[in-house]
Amino acid sequence: MPRRGRLIPQDGAMHIMCRGNNKQNIYNQDNDKLYYYSLLLNLKEENKIDINHYCLMNNHNHLIVWLNSQSTLSKFMKQVDLSYFHYYKKSYGYCGHFWQDRFKSSIIDKDTYLVQCGKYIELNPVRTGIVKLPEEYPFSSYRYYSKGLYDSIMTQSPAYMEISDIEEIRRKRYTEFVVESNLINSQILAGQLFIGSSEFIKRSEQHFNIKNVKLSKGRPKKL
Repeated sequence: MPRRGRLIPQDGAMHIMCRGNNKQNIYNQDNDKLYYYSLLLNLKEENKIDINHYCLMNNHNHLIVWLNSQSTLSKFMKQVDLSYFHYYKKSYGYCGHFWQDRFKSSIIDKDTYLVQCGKYIELNPVRTGIVKLPEEYPFSSYRYYSKGLYDSIMTQSPAYMEISDIEEIRRKRYTEFVVESNLINSQILAGQLFIGSSEFIKRSEQHFNIKNVKLSKGRPKKL
């Protein structure tokens, strides 16, 4: 059965997730994450990609990107992931399939759901017990938003910009939202093509002519 074409908005946000094959680690040390980070940095301008949030975990990556009509998302991810595979193969003598399937993607409503998705991925290191607080993890976008630390791959999320007209207030409110609020939808990124309000999902289903479900793996069941 042929693959469904990837759904990509002309102007909007997407969540991207890449996982190691069989959930194996894709990073053995911090330098590996720094190399992947450098690929994101070096290739995002060429492909007209803005990165709003990210988190590089040991066996998978999360990105929230903003696309426009000139963005080449599939080319960008192919360049980044293939280049990283060659680096890893050369560094560790790796053989075999490295990434698990194609990268997964969902289209995100740019309103409150965009901030919710950013919060979800930036809390990954806390939920998995790597750190106690998100600012302790250096390979995510959290410190860019909460501490104002410079991050060369980042473009501020439009949802973050709407928090306040004053940068200090934005940082404070974002920190409170991520750290002090325990309310988080653990299923917000699970198994959906469209993430947002019911109105956003309905519009997206009509625009792309597809229901808000992801196809199961393997061949279709026999009737």
